[in-house]
Amino acid sequence: MQRILILGAGTAGTMAANHLRKELGSEYEITIVDQDETHYYQPGFLFIPFGTYQPSDVVKPTADFLRKGISYVNGEVASLEPTANTVLLADGRTFGYDHLIIATGTHPTLGETPGLDSDEYGKTVHDFFSLESAVALQEALESFKEGRLVVSLIEMPIKCPVAPLEFAFLAEAHFTDLGIRDKVEIVYVTPMSSVFTKPVASEQLGDMFEQRGIHLEPDFYLERVDAEAKMLVSYDEREVPYDLLVTVPINMGASFVGAAGIGDELNHVRVDPGNFQSPDYPNIFALGDAASLPTSKAGSVAHFAMDTFVPNFVDYLRGLPMKHEFDGHANCYIETGHDKAMLIDFNYKTQPLPGKYPVPGIGPFSLLEESKVNHRGKLAFRWMYWNLLLPGRHLPVSSEMSMAGKDTDLA
Repeated sequence: MQRILILGAGTAGTMAANHLRKELGSEYEITIVDQDETHYYQPGFLFIPFGTYQPSDVVKPTADFLRKGISYVNGEVASLEPTANTVLLADGRTFGYDHLIIATGTHPTLGETPGLDSDEYGKTVHDFFSLESAVALQEALESFKEGRLVVSLIEMPIKCPVAPLEFAFLAEAHFTDLGIRDKVEIVYVTPMSSVFTKPVASEQLGDMFEQRGIHLEPDFYLERVDAEAKMLVSYDEREVPYDLLVTVPINMGASFVGAAGIGDELNHVRVDPGNFQSPDYPNIFALGDAASLPTSKAGSVAHFAMDTFVPNFVDYLRGLPMKHEFDGHANCYIETGHDKAMLIDFNYKTQPLPGKYPVPGIGPFSLLEESKVNHRGKLAFRWMYWNLLLPGRHLPVSSEMSMAGKDTDLA
């Protein structure tokens, strides 16, 4: 019996395992390895600091979402030997494979930025990309009544690229609701030249910071954090002081990817962006945030990719050409505060455009436009995630991006 080994039981790994188990029946042995026995709904971390979600809303047992017939192994990957088709775990166990799927994600790496990993982390310096970090940030916000809040994006790519932008908007709404907005200065620090990098989005939404009184510090390439002085220092020696820093550390893939020689400079697996196959080893594929793709590291990408990956992978197993091509489709809700959100829909070739989604001209969701319906859609997605996406059930939304209903004159 041929062996399929999946590394990572997050969004992409769990969906892939469940879809393949359903498609392949008992023809293949499917094993999934993950170091964490808890599955996290990561989009929910953003809401914990503001009290919208509680920790219990975003955690469930990993094994609960795996179909019968999938072998689950709890363990940390230590190394990959692609020429020998073997994976070594930190506890010494070795697993061989005939086909390997890497879905180990991307992760904040504090040590990549001098001064970030200091004793102040969790006190005056925070992030919200883990449950523990989000809870600690909630406690920090509860006691923050005045001063300078700095939201710092260090470098792309990151998981959920709009998350730091959402945090700035939600913080503005939070302090407004508390009646202390005039006592809190909010500064958004980014290496990019503007908040929105795509021309149409920038034109449509470029004044949102000004409307909310959020100061933008663009083209800021962070060299170090001086935690003692509470200061961000750029490579060109600009300085941004803070009282409370909410940062997005540099995101990197798993270290075993780099050691195996199959990753880019950030340890994301090099793959064909259309079929997720490694150019170095044909029996290795990478999905989700673990893959080096020219699109967002977002859960929607993993979801849309499944409709391409699964039939391609089945054809590959049977020695047939892979006929399907992933177009890079992604969509993301952007929380803007005050129970409103925007939605963007795009792919490898097409930037976000105004319009309606998913039904052209009807919606109910508006693209590049704030609405309460969009906000409710983002909150409703948590139920869909647990009950439809992870178990590998079908969603009535096309995986290929449609131009119907969009203002194509702006493209």
